[in-house]
Amino acid sequence: MNLRSAVLVGAYIATIPASNVLVDQLGAVPVGFGYVAPAGVYTVGLALVLRDLAREVAGKAAVLAAIAIGAVLSWWLAAPALAVASMVAFTVAELADFAVYEPLRRRGMPVAVAVSNAVGILADSVLFLWLAFGSLAFLPGQLLGKAWMTVLAVAVPAVVQQHRNRRWVA
Repeated sequence: MNLRSAVLVGAYIATIPASNVLVDQLGAVPVGFGYVAPAGVYTVGLALVLRDLAREVAGKAAVLAAIAIGAVLSWWLAAPALAVASMVAFTVAELADFAVYEPLRRRGMPVAVAVSNAVGILADSVLFLWLAFGSLAFLPGQLLGKAWMTVLAVAVPAVVQQHRNRRWVA
């Protein structure tokens, strides 16, 4: 694994304990339009995008191993009430994201990331909120916060790629 791959996989894995610590330490945070969500919402949204990027540079096996490591870290590092919810939601959402991403990646990264993240966002949000809190009251905020991260993560690489393409044409 080269340095770029290792950094992306490491960043991806790091988002999992970061999400759990944020939820445990900060509780709910605003996500816009009057909605709130558990504080890990942004890092989980970022995790879904980093998983897709890590897949591109490190391959399937590395990402599947990273999902397993992330699930274990969720179990070890989350507060007891969040541990099972985090581990189950993370594992199911990441595997669902992965299953959708793989066939779509031939259509281009922005499409694959956007569609697979939509699936991952919904799975993670519903499972985590129901298992951790027994309620879906935070669902609109969860979906919005994670959507912000997906839009940002899809837009930035697209702009960078467009800039790179212009350099070669000019």
